[in-house]
Amino acid sequence: MSSLMAWVEYMRSDPDQYDRSITDEIEKDVQRLETITARFSSIGSVPTLKEENLNEVVRQFTDYLAKRISTKVKMSLTSQLPPGQLVKINKLLFEWVIENICKNAVDAMKGVGELRLTIALLPNHEVAIDIADTGKGISKANMQKVFSPGFSTKKRGWGLGLTLAKRIVEEYHKGRLFVKSSEVGKGTTFRIVLNAN
Repeated sequence: MSSLMAWVEYMRSDPDQYDRSITDEIEKDVQRLETITARFSSIGSVPTLKEENLNEVVRQFTDYLAKRISTKVKMSLTSQLPPGQLVKINKLLFEWVIENICKNAVDAMKGVGELRLTIALLPNHEVAIDIADTGKGISKANMQKVFSPGFSTKKRGWGLGLTLAKRIVEEYHKGRLFVKSSEVGKGTTFRIVLNAN
């Protein structure tokens, strides 16, 4: 990572030869690698929760992700939360949950479709983040196994992503993660519920 940052600085030193927007994106990727390293060191220990502006956290992350997934996926974010609504989260781990669900959704759509994120305030001081795709959906037979360790319908991967996502949401954030709805051939919506106190 240090070497990559040095290359970024080198590229910045000659703006006429290297497009600034490309350099900026490379720098974001290096920062992302640092984030991933920090995430793995957080799993297994009790993470620190901090009040964060949930709209901003999700928006910044989806802006980053939108440039790194298929251009044939239309990604949108709508929020009904009041501006500045704070929610106690561990930003590093929470972003990982969003990333995992979104990347699974892109895979389920085979890189073509719509990915919609919606943030809403629920009764009882709770916040819901819905992540909906237009992918292949989940069969009734697989619905109960989605969060089981090792379960995957993909040819690659270990089938641990949703298992860890559920653990991060439920054990670390005292929230809930579940399949809100799914229809084979039409798509799936995952819902994350967090306390907004």
